[in-house]
Parts: sequence; structure tokens; C-alpha cells
Amino acid sequence: MTAAPSDSTATRRALVVRGGWDGHQPVETTDLFIPFLEANGFEVRVEDSPKPYADADYLGTVDLIVQTNTMSTIEPDEFAGLRQAIESGTGFAGWHGGIADSYRNTVDYLQLVGGQFAAHPGKRPEERTGEQSDNYVPYTVNMLPAAAEHPITQGIGDFELVTEQYWVLHDDLNDVLATTTQAVRPWDPWHRPVTSPAIWTRQWGKGRIFVSTPGHRIEIVENPIVRTIIERGLLWAAR
Repeated sequence: MTAAPSDSTATRRALVVRGGWDGHQPVETTDLFIPFLEANGFEVRVEDSPKPYADADYLGTVDLIVQTNTMSTIEPDEFAGLRQAIESGTGFAGWHGGIADSYRNTVDYLQLVGGQFAAHPGKRPEERTGEQSDNYVPYTVNMLPAAAEHPITQGIGDFELVTEQYWVLHDDLNDVLATTTQAVRPWDPWHRPVTSPAIWTRQWGKGRIFVSTPGHRIEIVENPIVRTIIERGLLWAAR
């Protein structure tokens, strides 16, 4: 299951900004989608930091920014350029911590994206070994009614994953397409299930924002359902 390439021959510009924590495999995961973007008429530029965001003349020509840059930092002029570009119509898209756990010290970025990673509750304490897999749990991504007709999620029902389940702090400006619910387990300190958005879109000025929290590593973005959602989300967000 993949998004069908567009028949358009017009060239648009996509900027891929990747980096931050290597555990999210920013190079490998973005490399998976670059050929798809090229097949859909995008000229792709790849950078390893948000420095191009400060180049207003260039960024104004970009139709889509794909970001996977976990944690890291962003300079004030870089963020100002990113926000202005989105407000003017540049699309902004990404997955997992590469977009929902970026630039933690820049609160205006958190407002822009609309959701911030808070936790990924893990396995039973006695099962943990100190590896990333400590936080891999089976969970369900639940499609909301709005997902049935949305071009990103049309035809896709609830699905199961075994990976990090993101607990996300979020606001009501998001148009949520899918959620996931953290259960209450004997070793957890919370006392009722907690539902977070798993896939959402957001309109900011003239720009569209797309976020998928599934996407921890290459094996997750290679999942046919996750890959289809991300591919469709990239096309949807683009100017």
C-alpha cells in the first residue's frame, strides 16, 4: 500500500532537514521517501541542520519542508524563517521525534507544530534491558471518523504496531485523524487511560502541517500502512 505518484510534470521544491538523535535514523528514514518525492515532481535538497530556515529568499521558493531532527536546537532567525515560510504557504511535514520532539527549548516551535512528545511508557520494569526496545509495546492506532474521507487516511482502518507509543501534549487547533490510548498498567502512576493524537494536520496561516507519531525507525516507516500515511501526508502538506 503506497500513495500513487502524481501525473504532474511541474517541478516543485522540497527541503529535507534531518539530524539530531541518531537513534531515530534520520538519514535512513528520509532516504526512503526522497525517491517518492522525486517521482512526484519535487526537486529535493537535503540539509543536516535548520540553517536554511534563515534564508528567506530560498525558503520562499520551497513548497514542502520534510523535517526529521530530533531534539537539537534552532536559532531565533532560523525559527522565524521557518514560521514565516509556513505562514506564507510552505508545507511542513514529518514523523515521530523528528517533528514532534524537536527544539524543546523553543516554545514558539511547540505552538507551531501543535504537539510535543512527553513520554513513551515502556515494558514491565523487570523486562527492561537498557535498550531502545524497553519502550517497544504493542498498541493500536485508532482512526477517527474524520479519517474516512481525508486524503491522507482514506481507506485505512485501525492498525497495530509494536514500537514506541507516543504520549503527546497537544492543543485544539489540531485536526486529529487518529489517536492512540495509553492503558493503565500496574506499574504506571496514572489512574485512567490517556488518549493522544497519533496522526494530525494543522493549518498555520496559508501553510499545512502534517505529523505522524509512528515512525521511530526504518522498520516502522517501512510498514505499508505507516509508509502510505506518510507519503500521502507529504503530498497533502505541500504547497
